[in-house]
Amino acid sequence: MKKFIALLLCLLMVLPVAALAEETVDVFTSASTANYYGAYGLTGDDLMNAVNSQSGCYIVCTTNPDGSPNAGYFIFAIKKLDDKYYLQLGLAPNQSLANLNANGEGLAVYAANPVEGGKDYAVSGARIRFVAIQDQAILDALLVDARQGALFFEIVDVQPLG
Repeated sequence: MKKFIALLLCLLMVLPVAALAEETVDVFTSASTANYYGAYGLTGDDLMNAVNSQSGCYIVCTTNPDGSPNAGYFIFAIKKLDDKYYLQLGLAPNQSLANLNANGEGLAVYAANPVEGGKDYAVSGARIRFVAIQDQAILDALLVDARQGALFFEIVDVQPLG
């Protein structure tokens, strides 16, 4: 009887996840219903400088062909060109790269290291939605001093953590 109840509970926990996998879920703007750390959100040059310091936590999220999420730890950079910001990635051949080549969009998350005398956990940072660059002239300008194989994406929205 205990095995049956445990199996039933597992099944009840998996069913909602399976149903969600078939729907398109907006994980960028609906991840939190309130910006608890809005005052600590980084944007513009502050975000670019923090990300480019190569300290903190970096995550890049893409969507697999079956619709499931793919999250990887990749240190990324931000570059500014004509007062617009662009995300720079250097990815080896992997599933994240395949996903970006297939659908041209993703979500990057940057969380700065906690500061001494502040909270003991990361609250400063940003969720960064990015899309493939369509303008070849912009792409060419970004590639001028970039490492070979660098990928650039336009940053289209920035939200605070949590």
